[in-house]
Amino acid sequence: MSVRKTKSVLSLQVSDLEMHPVWQFVTDDEGDETAVRPVKRLPVSSLLNRIVGTRVRLANGSSVWAIIGNLDIKNARKNEQFLLLSIGRNGEWFQLERYFDFKYREHGPEALARFLELSLDEVFPVSYDVRKYAKGEANALAGTVPRKPRVRLTKAELVALAVPDGG
Repeated sequence: MSVRKTKSVLSLQVSDLEMHPVWQFVTDDEGDETAVRPVKRLPVSSLLNRIVGTRVRLANGSSVWAIIGNLDIKNARKNEQFLLLSIGRNGEWFQLERYFDFKYREHGPEALARFLELSLDEVFPVSYDVRKYAKGEANALAGTVPRKPRVRLTKAELVALAVPDGG
């Protein structure tokens, strides 16, 4: 019986992402919620409980490594609100928090720009395209992360959007 090796998502490096762009969250024996294992068969038909490591393009045209999570393969509107984006620089990752997240002030767009040593206009919008790694709607798998969402939803609207159709 083969045992699949897991890593903490927090320890992923660019070399891991180059080898395996898609990673699946798993529950290991210690109950580590950060444990991931590589997904070897691509493209995948679902990104549920998965992350994608890929290069993204900043507004200034530069390409940087990123980890994208919480990506819905069919719903661009949902991605605009819930997509998770971590950007790498010098072996470190910076997770951009969303406007409704607890740590938004410390980990929002301005903090990401400081982490990258760039201006906000040089960073945003950030463009991503994961169509080669997943099957789904083109406008959901390729899009942009703006500095501010076009629409800020209320808490009730966020909950309604987060709950899958049919409850």
